[in-house]
Amino acid sequence: MKVNIDRKVNPNFELYRKEDLDIAYQFTKDLHNELGTFIKAVVLFGSSARRKRKPESDLDIMVVVDDLSINFSSELVEAYRVIVQRIIAKNSTRLHVTSLRFSSFWEYIRNGDPIAINILRDGVALIDTGFFEPLQVLLRRGRIRPTEESIWNYYIRAPNTLHNAKWHILQGTIDLYWAVIDAAHAALMHHGEVPPSPDHISDLLHDKLVKHRLLEQKYVTIMRNFYRLSKMITHNEIKEIKGQEFDRYYGHAEEFIDRMRRFIGWK
Repeated sequence: MKVNIDRKVNPNFELYRKEDLDIAYQFTKDLHNELGTFIKAVVLFGSSARRKRKPESDLDIMVVVDDLSINFSSELVEAYRVIVQRIIAKNSTRLHVTSLRFSSFWEYIRNGDPIAINILRDGVALIDTGFFEPLQVLLRRGRIRPTEESIWNYYIRAPNTLHNAKWHILQGTIDLYWAVIDAAHAALMHHGEVPPSPDHISDLLHDKLVKHRLLEQKYVTIMRNFYRLSKMITHNEIKEIKGQEFDRYYGHAEEFIDRMRRFIGWK
């Protein structure tokens, strides 16, 4: 007895442009011809689904490979990389391919990893050996939820990232200091002086330029302030700089650098 089985059509296909699907399908076909059953799934996902991307934007492809029934070796991994790069070069440099072992992909889904969940939510399987689309259906039905462990693992990242944001502002202030140092060195070299160490730049600017009315005193003050500020940061006396403070320091550095440019004579 023959039974007609109607397969459900993945509604996500409507999210993607035909030209993007054509490129992705050709990549998938070439990859499958080369690697066969080593490929468990090829999925198109990412910004292409939102139709807000530019025509030259990347096409994100996830390739899930079989690490359960096939023994991985360094030779296999290297051969796989070469094949993928060759097929990308043949089809389109817009292709951005992310490769995952099946066991890793399953762990991400099991833990409710946000990136993996987004791929399930928006992705379309161009090759599926029977697991990706069923997982999509389970997600739509609310059957895939994050574990307590994954929730805390993601939360723990937040304070660290917040701390890193403060560190980047401090580091950005140090970068402003070095920008001022470089500009001052260039001005002194233009005047025929040997570049001094940072702690002597302010005095040399005053003695060689300000005293001869070649430079205004305010720029020596800016240099001194940046030198003092850099020492306070590196000695951990200043542990945080607010955004408004950074904007003010940036303005001082920009003004200093522009004045050195005019002193040197660059247009």
